[in-house]
Amino acid sequence: MAVDIDANNLFVLISGLLVFTMTPAVGLLEVGELGEKFSNTSLLKTMLITGIGFVVMAVVGFNTAFAPTIGNGLIGDPWYSPGFFLGGFSGSSSGLLSGTWWSMAPQYFATGLTTGTYFLFETAFATVTLALVGVVVLRKVKLEVFAFFSVIYFLVIWNLPAAWIWNPTGWLYAMGMRDFAGGLVVHGAAGAAGLAILVAVWQEERRAGVKESPQASINVSPIWLTLAILLLWVGWFGFNPGSVLAFNSSATTVVLTTFLAASTSFLSLMLVVWWRTRANPGLINMANGVLMGLIVITPVAGFVSPGSAMILGALCGPIFYAAEVYFAKRKWLADPVGLLPGHLVGGLFGVLMIAFFTQSDFAAASGTSLPNGILFGGGTAALLQLGIEAFGIVAVFATVFLLSFIVMKAASALFRGILVHETRG
Repeated sequence: MAVDIDANNLFVLISGLLVFTMTPAVGLLEVGELGEKFSNTSLLKTMLITGIGFVVMAVVGFNTAFAPTIGNGLIGDPWYSPGFFLGGFSGSSSGLLSGTWWSMAPQYFATGLTTGTYFLFETAFATVTLALVGVVVLRKVKLEVFAFFSVIYFLVIWNLPAAWIWNPTGWLYAMGMRDFAGGLVVHGAAGAAGLAILVAVWQEERRAGVKESPQASINVSPIWLTLAILLLWVGWFGFNPGSVLAFNSSATTVVLTTFLAASTSFLSLMLVVWWRTRANPGLINMANGVLMGLIVITPVAGFVSPGSAMILGALCGPIFYAAEVYFAKRKWLADPVGLLPGHLVGGLFGVLMIAFFTQSDFAAASGTSLPNGILFGGGTAALLQLGIEAFGIVAVFATVFLLSFIVMKAASALFRGILVHETRG
């Protein structure tokens, strides 16, 4: 079947713009949950992430993630054409005015995306991932420390999982690992980085004589919270369907799996909370229910049927509730917007579900070769896929956590501590 290059580029450009709106929407989510007194700090932080992300990714970060890899699939070649600064001032750089990005050629993903289209799409993913990490730094970490962390993040920390899993020459991709739209590359890795920051924060708080990490009080602003969830939900239209990287029937199916999982998860969590408390679950649980469904479906959205998406959504309620209760008991961390129970737990759970719920015809339609899952007769091949996904989780989590912790310790030395003044003892 002929590839409609113009339609694919237009669709992915629009999808990239939708993902782009999700970074400031995360800031609105913080405001909606914690109150308008945090609006200046939160929204400035998310805009800072956007600015740093696009500049660093344009200078070299896009290549270190998505250029043909060097070092046996370890990292993208930073000198690959168009090179630094997206080709600088050259009008003949490959894929800008004509041609396609190398991995969009027929021998790889075969969607015909140009360098500019693919750059916008993936850079929007990078910035929203750091926005998720950033929900644990509000009131805690100096803005200059987080800016320093952001630069390193867009040079290396985000780029390694992307190069390993989303780059067709990455070592985990070659092993057979798949992650449709970022259950691990985005959500799980964001949780790993956020946990590393929380550990670094707690170490400084403990040295300052703090017995328990100060918590941000929940002060719901209903309009901002609802608006943030709606923006994120609409943004996920670009996040998941756009990850097909083509305008075709699979992209429409991914719309269905994404929206059905979110809706079912919302109802599931509301029922679980009502069953446990016999009280109105409220807007916070509305938001968490929708988000958990969107997170869990992300890594499998192009591989599963609408029916499977609803089953996964139904599982999200009890999983999120149990994870939230568990992390709430950890008094050494402050995670007011639910990075760990939502993005970390939900992202990793969704990645593992690839080996259970995948149906090979849905995967093939989205351009991916995968065996049927365990629940659909995949047998030994599905069990092997489960092992590959679990191994990838361990490799990415350990790498992102360690690198993030090292960067925070370096920032502590450089800026004489990472904590803002109000959080010291």
